Order: sequence, then C-alpha cells, then structure tokens
Amino acid sequence: MLTPFEVQLEPHDLHWSRRALDETAKLKAAIGENLLRVHHVGSTSIPGIMAKPIIDLLPIVADLELLDGNKEKLSLLGYEWKGELGLPGRRYCFKNDPVSGKRLLQLHCYQIGSPEITRHLAFRDYLIENPEIAQAYEAEKLRCQTLHRNDHHAYGTCKSNWIDSVEADALSHYAR
Repeated sequence: MLTPFEVQLEPHDLHWSRRALDETAKLKAAIGENLLRVHHVGSTSIPGIMAKPIIDLLPIVADLELLDGNKEKLSLLGYEWKGELGLPGRRYCFKNDPVSGKRLLQLHCYQIGSPEITRHLAFRDYLIENPEIAQAYEAEKLRCQTLHRNDHHAYGTCKSNWIDSVEADALSHYAR
C-alpha cells in the first residue's frame, strides 16, 4: 500500500486539461504505437467541481505485456511503477513533484477491451452531462475530506459508496 498523504481540494482549474494533454504527448513519445489512446479522467476532468490537483490519466494500450516492458521509459518521465496494485488488469504509476514531493499525476493503464475503461469513462461523462450530480459529488468529497483530511486512502474509502451508486446509473446511461 502507498503511504497516505493529505487530501487538499482545490477549485477547478482550466489548466488541468492542458496539463493532461501535455502529459499525453510525453506518454505517446515514450510508449509508442502500443499506446492507443489516453483519456483524462477523475475529478480534474469534471468542470466546476473541486478536486485534488492530481491529474488522473487513463492510457489504453494494445498489449499490457509490452507496456510492462516500457517501465524504464516511464521511469525516465518521472513515474514510479506500481504494477497492478490490487486491481487485476491495471498498471498503476504516479509522478510526484521532485521538489515538494506532492503527487502530480496518476496513470491507470488498461489493455483495450477492459471493462474498467468503460467504468471510468461512463462515470466521468455522466458527471459532465449532469452538473447537479457533479455538485453532489463535490459535496461528498468535501464531507470525506473533513473526516479524513490526512489520509487519502480513508478519503477514497469514504467516497466509495457514493461513487458506486452513481456509477451504476452512469453505466446504465452510458450503455444507452
């Protein structure tokens, strides 16, 4: 398990999408043709809500084994490779600021065809299409931050029931 860190929520920043695009270009250069697409997901991809200022990217690759062979290239970009980290079929990496140590980016890599891709995209798109639900998510995030300010793991667990219930609606909506 990763060391817990403080949960800091910030108002939505229009620069987050630019940072996601910039990092996507770096990933394409490092990973090459195996990288099929990169999606900006997580709270920083949802306009109008507060978020931890950590960009979550969802790289989709043709072959996870080939990605495993590119660990060193990702390391050269500043990523720390954690493998599946408890989620089969995922490859997780993160990048921290070398000076402050604060988390900057997280990669949740999946092979094309993984149902986890649909889950992430459905949730993101549903909240973007339904600003009132996005605002309810922000309220849940603030509630959980109040309860678990110094432990991002507990903060994530706190939000999970809310996310799971909305995710079911999002997947149903996405399927239509």
